[in-house]
Amino acid sequence: MPSNAKVFIKYGPYEAAGVVDYRDSRLRGLQAILTKNGHSVKLVKIEDPNTVELSVNGETVFTCDIKDLDYGSDGELDPLCIKAKDAVKKAY
Repeated sequence: MPSNAKVFIKYGPYEAAGVVDYRDSRLRGLQAILTKNGHSVKLVKIEDPNTVELSVNGETVFTCDIKDLDYGSDGELDPLCIKAKDAVKKAY
């Protein structure tokens, strides 16, 4: 995939401190690592709770549980962010 791919990060609500809501703090590392690799990123809210899906050219290339992503990281040390970056790189 060219380094200038348009990546949609689709994410659902999750529970924190007893409140279920949409939060993007766990997505910051994912956004950072993809942006650093030259991709443009757009966040899209979906109904599926606890879900993160990365979509490139209409194809879902990576999924995970949002609570498994590191909170507020830069993505460099988060193994899921690295897997997501590799999945986007292999997309076509």
